Amino acid sequence: MRPAIAIAVAAFLAGAAAVAVPHGMGMEQVLLVVLAVGGIAVAVGLAMRLAMQERMSREVEAMRRQLVAAASHDLRTPLASLRLLVESIDDGVATGETRERYLKEIRTHVGVLSDLVDDLFELSRIEAGEISWTMRQVELRELIDETVAAMRAPAAARGVRVAADLPAEALVAQANAEKVQRVLFNLIQNAIRHTPADGSVTVRARPLGRTVEIEVDDEGEGIPAAAGDRVFEPFYRGDAARAEDGAGLGLAISKAIVEAHGGKIWLEPGTPGTRVTFTLPC
Repeated sequence: MRPAIAIAVAAFLAGAAAVAVPHGMGMEQVLLVVLAVGGIAVAVGLAMRLAMQERMSREVEAMRRQLVAAASHDLRTPLASLRLLVESIDDGVATGETRERYLKEIRTHVGVLSDLVDDLFELSRIEAGEISWTMRQVELRELIDETVAAMRAPAAARGVRVAADLPAEALVAQANAEKVQRVLFNLIQNAIRHTPADGSVTVRARPLGRTVEIEVDDEGEGIPAAAGDRVFEPFYRGDAARAEDGAGLGLAISKAIVEAHGGKIWLEPGTPGTRVTFTLPC
């Protein structure tokens, strides 16, 4: 803020000095007044711009610290478990069936760490614009049906029904099928986690002008309106999701993929639950 204040004060003093001319000003004095006023206006504009840049810099730094803290937390938990399991095996404490169970848990934690690192790299590449996807005309009805079918078994294990509600006409978008399916998997998995037993998750889609609109609707506890924008931030997890699996990167990656396609993604209250909607260009 100090550079902004210095610029504003200097310009104001210069303007005040230029305005301090005798009565009955001639053209030269009038020109000085105009220049002084213009200088003050420019100085104020610069001061506001510098103040905004400094505020944005502080916000970016705060977000960076939150991201590092969240990543550290999600890395520390499986690493701590891995250390204990390895030490138990190494010390000979775990033998027989217990050793086999510990080895299985180690493989699980390694998989979690591997997925987390892969997600971080993918998110950073997308946000940096390092995209080499092949875009083509994709028939979304088939893609959605295939994804929903793949999610029925894990949903049934939690007592949740998953269904697709699609129109009869074709739903064609200019997209990368693999990346769009990644978005669908992320959104459906998230919806299943937050839907109670005997609840349902429904995927809908419809053509809308030059876009196709797709929504994933669940019957979960819902998300507070105040958290609506934050759910797409990396590592953000509401209180109700703290104990759930995952590092809180699914929605952030989904947003990055959708926006890389030229689409939009947003969240809104369902009846009940939550609805996440995104668009893809035709």
